[in-house]
Amino acid sequence: VQLQASGGGLVQPGGSLRLSCLASGSIVSVNRMGWYRQAPGKQHELVALITSGGNTNYADSMKGRFTISRDNAKNTVYLQMNSLKVEDTAVYFCNYRDVSGGYWGKGTLVTVSS
Repeated sequence: VQLQASGGGLVQPGGSLRLSCLASGSIVSVNRMGWYRQAPGKQHELVALITSGGNTNYADSMKGRFTISRDNAKNTVYLQMNSLKVEDTAVYFCNYRDVSGGYWGKGTLVTVSS
Protein backbone atom coordinates (compact mmCIF):
# COMPACT_ATOMS: atom_id res chain seq x y z
CA VAL A 1 0.00 0.00 0.00
CA GLN A 2 1.30 3.43 -0.93
CA LEU A 3 0.13 6.65 0.68
CA GLN A 4 0.40 10.10 -0.85
CA ALA A 5 -0.34 13.01 1.46
CA SER A 6 -0.88 16.58 0.37
CA GLY A 7 -2.26 19.88 1.58
CA GLY A 8 0.36 21.04 4.05
CA GLY A 9 1.69 24.56 4.06
CA LEU A 10 2.03 27.80 5.94
CA VAL A 11 -1.02 29.25 7.66
CA GLN A 12 -1.59 31.99 10.21
CA PRO A 13 -2.87 31.23 13.69
CA GLY A 14 -6.64 30.83 13.59
CA GLY A 15 -6.55 29.71 9.99
CA SER A 16 -7.55 26.45 8.34
CA LEU A 17 -5.96 23.78 6.21
CA ARG A 18 -7.22 20.57 4.67
CA LEU A 19 -4.92 17.60 4.32
CA SER A 20 -5.61 14.74 1.93
CA CYS A 21 -4.10 11.27 1.72
CA LEU A 22 -4.63 8.95 -1.21
CA ALA A 23 -4.07 5.26 -0.66
CA SER A 24 -3.19 3.02 -3.58
CA GLY A 25 -2.12 -0.56 -4.11
CA SER A 26 -3.59 -3.57 -2.31
CA ILE A 27 -6.42 -1.84 -0.47
CA VAL A 28 -8.87 -4.05 1.36
CA SER A 29 -12.39 -3.02 2.16
CA VAL A 30 -12.00 -3.23 5.93
CA ASN A 31 -9.31 -0.87 7.02
CA ARG A 32 -8.48 2.08 9.19
CA MET A 33 -6.82 5.28 8.04
CA GLY A 34 -5.67 8.23 9.99
CA TRP A 35 -3.24 10.96 10.77
CA TYR A 36 -0.39 11.28 13.20
CA ARG A 37 1.98 14.16 13.67
CA GLN A 38 5.42 14.94 14.98
CA ALA A 39 6.30 18.40 16.13
CA PRO A 40 9.92 19.57 16.41
CA GLY A 41 11.51 18.04 19.48
CA LYS A 42 8.38 16.09 20.39
CA GLN A 43 7.18 12.54 20.10
CA HIS A 44 5.01 11.15 17.37
CA GLU A 45 1.37 11.52 18.41
CA LEU A 46 -2.07 10.49 17.23
CA VAL A 47 -4.22 13.13 15.57
CA ALA A 48 -7.29 11.23 14.36
CA LEU A 49 -8.37 7.87 12.99
CA ILE A 50 -11.31 6.72 10.90
CA THR A 51 -12.39 3.21 10.03
CA SER A 52 -13.79 2.14 6.70
CA GLY A 53 -17.15 2.03 8.47
CA GLY A 54 -16.85 5.68 9.46
CA ASN A 55 -16.04 5.36 13.14
CA THR A 56 -13.70 8.10 14.29
CA ASN A 57 -11.27 8.66 17.13
CA TYR A 58 -9.54 11.93 17.97
CA ALA A 59 -6.77 12.99 20.29
CA ASP A 60 -8.29 15.15 23.01
CA SER A 61 -6.40 18.27 21.97
CA MET A 62 -7.82 18.05 18.43
CA LYS A 63 -11.46 17.49 19.29
CA GLY A 64 -13.67 20.30 18.10
CA ARG A 65 -11.00 21.79 15.83
CA PHE A 66 -10.08 18.92 13.52
CA THR A 67 -12.40 16.73 11.50
CA ILE A 68 -11.37 13.50 9.82
CA SER A 69 -13.38 12.11 6.94
CA ARG A 70 -12.91 9.70 4.08
CA ASP A 71 -14.14 8.81 0.64
CA ASN A 72 -13.95 5.05 0.36
CA ALA A 73 -14.60 5.12 -3.37
CA LYS A 74 -11.48 7.26 -3.79
CA ASN A 75 -9.43 5.53 -1.06
CA THR A 76 -8.79 8.97 0.33
CA VAL A 77 -8.80 10.31 3.86
CA TYR A 78 -9.06 13.98 4.71
CA LEU A 79 -8.19 16.06 7.74
CA GLN A 80 -9.91 19.42 8.02
CA MET A 81 -8.00 21.55 10.50
CA ASN A 82 -9.62 24.71 11.81
CA SER A 83 -8.61 27.25 14.44
CA LEU A 84 -5.00 26.28 13.98
CA LYS A 85 -2.54 27.13 16.71
CA VAL A 86 1.20 27.65 16.63
CA GLU A 87 1.54 24.40 18.56
CA ASP A 88 -0.11 22.52 15.70
CA THR A 89 3.06 23.05 13.69
CA ALA A 90 4.32 19.59 12.83
CA VAL A 91 4.91 17.07 10.10
CA TYR A 92 1.63 15.23 9.57
CA PHE A 93 1.79 11.59 8.53
CA CYS A 94 -0.93 9.51 6.94
CA ASN A 95 -1.40 5.94 8.16
CA TYR A 96 -3.27 2.98 6.70
CA ARG A 97 -3.87 -0.26 8.58
CA ASP A 98 -5.62 -3.48 7.71
CA VAL A 99 -5.28 -7.12 8.77
CA SER A 100 -2.02 -7.44 6.86
CA GLY A 101 -0.30 -4.61 8.69
CA GLY A 102 0.27 -0.87 8.79
CA TYR A 103 1.69 1.53 6.25
CA TRP A 104 2.97 5.08 6.45
CA GLY A 105 3.14 7.86 3.94
CA LYS A 106 5.75 10.56 3.73
CA GLY A 107 4.76 13.44 5.91
CA THR A 108 3.42 16.79 4.91
CA LEU A 109 4.60 19.85 6.81
CA VAL A 110 2.10 22.16 8.45
CA THR A 111 3.51 25.41 9.76
CA VAL A 112 1.31 27.73 11.80
CA SER A 113 2.96 31.10 12.16
CA SER A 114 2.20 34.78 11.90
